[in-house]
Amino acid sequence: MTKPTPPEPHRALTLRDVSEASGVSEMTVSRVLRNRGDVSETTRARVLEAARRLGYVPNKIAGALASQRVNLVGVVIPSLSNMVFPEVMTGISKTLEDTGLQPVVGVSNYQIDREEQVIYEMLSWRPSGLIVAGLEHSAASKAMLAQAGIPIVEIMDIDGTAVDSMVGISHRRAGRKMAEAIIAAGYRKIAFLGTHMPTNDHRARKRLEGFEEALAAAGLSMVDREFYSGGSALAKGREMTETLLKRRPDVDFLYYSNDMIGAGGLLWCLEQGLDVPGRIGLAGFNGVELLDGLPRRLATMDACRLETGVAAAEIIAGKRSSGVIGGEVIEFEPKLQPGDTIRKL
Repeated sequence: MTKPTPPEPHRALTLRDVSEASGVSEMTVSRVLRNRGDVSETTRARVLEAARRLGYVPNKIAGALASQRVNLVGVVIPSLSNMVFPEVMTGISKTLEDTGLQPVVGVSNYQIDREEQVIYEMLSWRPSGLIVAGLEHSAASKAMLAQAGIPIVEIMDIDGTAVDSMVGISHRRAGRKMAEAIIAAGYRKIAFLGTHMPTNDHRARKRLEGFEEALAAAGLSMVDREFYSGGSALAKGREMTETLLKRRPDVDFLYYSNDMIGAGGLLWCLEQGLDVPGRIGLAGFNGVELLDGLPRRLATMDACRLETGVAAAEIIAGKRSSGVIGGEVIEFEPKLQPGDTIRKL
């Protein structure tokens, strides 16, 4: 864990900043942003473009509260159905319980434009802090986060540059560690099954990059790949596994981008009577509780989700031992769980 010097706080943007950037009066800017008054489409477009470029977010509580802040902490995550995020939210909620701060969740559905809208709406209520999953955002989202004037914590990834603070694991390191374990167990014909990348899942992309780096270092390369769109589900894993193994029956290891599709693949292999892990090995990612109920425990990587939620909330609430709010990089070590689907050394 490193503790860099916190960045200088940004001055909150005002209507005057947007007025100067767009070349119109503050009153006109106000009319445009409140969607009121008779303003030409040309002027409206110029004001909105300037506001978006600057990262200006209107204050919906202006004049209502003396502090101009509410005791809410915005949390922006990609999905409510993905089994990964409830554990993160548990860490955040428990840590904020005695702070007077209340988490409020927004969902981006893995869409960068939707995330931008959620960030805009949350910041307009002037929360006390914002926690956002991932490091990849639109230019407008990055501008809003940079100008927010509150603690911002990007979570679940540290492979990149943070706006303020970031907490999570290195997904490239996680990919490398898994590949090294697979190679050490004697597997050589390795295939990947996962989401379409890079647009849909940046963290899965980084894991795959790290995985392939480790393969290349051992003189190996991926022999096949199978991709899918849509939510992570057991049925997708079964379908993809059947398709890939019928196409490449010589594959001896299947590396899945997450545990859900990996679990589906494991069930399909066992139904077909395949020797797991002797004839074929499998591994996923995330370490979700679902794996405890499988006939055999799928090899996976613990992404430290609970710890990530706790640390992110501690930064927002000023609970870190450093006494600094913001400007921190907290990296957790991804933990390999070999389960029963990788040959024992």
